[in-house]
Amino acid sequence: MFSVEVRDRIMIGHSLPDPFFGPAQAMHGATFVVDVAFFRESLTRHNVVVDIGAALSVLNQTLKPLNYKNLDTLPQFQGVLTTTEFLCKYIFDAMAAAARSGKLGADAADLAKIRVTLHETDLARASYEGALA
Repeated sequence: MFSVEVRDRIMIGHSLPDPFFGPAQAMHGATFVVDVAFFRESLTRHNVVVDIGAALSVLNQTLKPLNYKNLDTLPQFQGVLTTTEFLCKYIFDAMAAAARSGKLGADAADLAKIRVTLHETDLARASYEGALA
C-alpha cells in the first residue's frame, strides 16, 4: 500500500476535568505535532497518493480554528474531554470529509484510509486510523 504523510502543529490550552487525569485536570497547554497519512492500494493516474499541496492546505485550515485557543471555551467542545485521542478523531473526520468532497483533489475519494497522529512529546503520541469506504 502506498502512503503520503503531511505534518503541521498546533498549540492549545485545555483542561481534563475528571479525577482520572490527575494533574491534567487543571488548565494546561499542549503543543501537538500533527501527522496525517493517506493510504491507497494503487497510485492515481498522476502517480501520486494525494495532492500534497492540497493536503497541507486542508490540514492547516482544519487546525487554524484550534491553534492558540483554549479548547474548553470552543462551542464544539463544550462538555467534551478533549484528550489527544479525541482530537485525533476530530481531525480525522475533517480530513475524511475533505477527501470525500474533493478538497484533496479529484482522486482523493478513492483513498483506502487515513491515519491522524498527534505527538504530545517525543515520548507520547496517539493516533486514529480509519477507512474511507
